[in-house]
Amino acid sequence: MLKGIHLTLLVGPIVVVPVPQIVLDALTDVTVTTTSERASVFELKFTLSNKSPLQTIFLLAGGGAPPLLRVILVVTINGTPDVLIDGVMTDHQIAPGQDTGHSTLTVTGTDLTEVMNHQDFSGFPFPAMPVEARVALLILKYAVFGIIPLIVPSALVDVVIPTDRIPRQQGTDLQYINQLASDVGYVFYISPGPVPGANIAYWGPQIKVGVPQPALNVDMDAHTNVEGINFRFNNTRKELPVMFIQNQLTKIPLPVPVLDISLLNPPLGLIPPIPTGIRPIEGTAKLSFAQAALLGMARSSDSSDAVTGNGTLDVLRYGRVLKARQLVGVRGVGMAFDGLYYVKSVTHSIKRGEYKQSFELTRNGLVSITPRVPA
Repeated sequence: MLKGIHLTLLVGPIVVVPVPQIVLDALTDVTVTTTSERASVFELKFTLSNKSPLQTIFLLAGGGAPPLLRVILVVTINGTPDVLIDGVMTDHQIAPGQDTGHSTLTVTGTDLTEVMNHQDFSGFPFPAMPVEARVALLILKYAVFGIIPLIVPSALVDVVIPTDRIPRQQGTDLQYINQLASDVGYVFYISPGPVPGANIAYWGPQIKVGVPQPALNVDMDAHTNVEGINFRFNNTRKELPVMFIQNQLTKIPLPVPVLDISLLNPPLGLIPPIPTGIRPIEGTAKLSFAQAALLGMARSSDSSDAVTGNGTLDVLRYGRVLKARQLVGVRGVGMAFDGLYYVKSVTHSIKRGEYKQSFELTRNGLVSITPRVPA
């Protein structure tokens, strides 16, 4: 690996251990993708001798012995470790190599949400339990994988009286948790770390606030850490969300426009996009005004991100790992696009002598709201 960067690979059924040096020597390419909307995925490429026992080991793992092969990737930069992925192997492929004596083994996998999507528990009852309690109970089933629930209560939660109705699970644990999150405008994902073997299962609103990561610098001579970046302002995707509140006397639904700005989704740009259409928010007629407003703001936040940016950076020059689902500053691209952004997705590409990241940034307006960003 590069000087100052060390990669650690841990593998095992549930309890993982560092792989032997022969496995690390065979590892030639690592790709890990983390996004705010989907599960994290990884891909490992090994160059192996055709007589290597590693081929047999991975074939057995892919065939169900052991049932789950857990994989943890840790990258240490200047003494600071970061867990890139904690997941399970889902597929493997073997292709001929550059010569007749070697082949390329490609292992792909998904984060630990995959283990929550194997068994269908439809019909399992949850009597007199609020949504948060159901989610916590489902997540705690996977504590053996080091998964710790982090649940944010919702104002939309309503405890059902058992004599009226008993909520029952629909689908797998992952499908049911995602459905409960969607019903209240929340998101669900599993974030690895802060130490290998530990994970945070977050169920709550998408948070676009916090301490920004060090800035991405463009065209700043020795301080430049971005190899390439481009921005786009797309005003056509902005829509005005409208919720309908039912009048208790007349029973007539009243349309109410919803702002897409909240404490957890503040404006990151001074000039917001102009709505080009109207989008009704379904399922709000029988809710209170506060509940409908929270659900409407959550559902409409995506269309407000009219500014998007894509680029690549050299991790060694950046000095640390750029993380998704957090804020980051941008400098040197001009007044319209400088400022703070939400990191929507990050892809790590690690090869021998090279560690780069490609990223996607989003923001809900032009021109920075802050005169400076953290360097």
